[in-house]
Amino acid sequence: MSTVTDTLARWNFVSAVAASNEILPCCGSWEWAKTMAARRPFANEDVFLDSADEIWRGLLESDWLEALGSHPRIGESRIGSPAESHQVIPQSAAWSDEEQRKVSLAEDSAKLALAEGNQKYETRFKRIFIVCASGKSAQEILDILRRRLENDPQVEFQEAVEEQRKITRIRLKKWLRGPQ
Repeated sequence: MSTVTDTLARWNFVSAVAASNEILPCCGSWEWAKTMAARRPFANEDVFLDSADEIWRGLLESDWLEALGSHPRIGESRIGSPAESHQVIPQSAAWSDEEQRKVSLAEDSAKLALAEGNQKYETRFKRIFIVCASGKSAQEILDILRRRLENDPQVEFQEAVEEQRKITRIRLKKWLRGPQ
């Protein structure tokens, strides 16, 4: 049986604007955040997380692109710098740094290979490479990047959207636990 954390219990009853702003860093899409806020209250964490996935899958391509664009490149940080499409989301940037911790510890040659791979990806697909990096080494990410460079554009877009869904779910779980 899923529980209701203190965070979820409180969030269920804040204003819609406050609720949207609070969970935006988990995903990066305003439409997703607003729709999540509109669905409140959530009975428990499982319903909350399942709703997040359902809403994500029902968004428009432009909403997915907004979320994908809210990330720094693999191997880069955005803490303290403005996001291109919306205001700075410090929590999102901090989570990205945490998720990419293993990449930051990688050898310079691996970081250079990732930077080159990022550039190839952006040239080919006209957006940054998104992968759920949590727990992955720089080499694992580089292998995934190289494999995905071979995808056709539609297959790759769907893979990026699914990776964003995984990232969002991990971040929502962190958010539900509250400040550590």
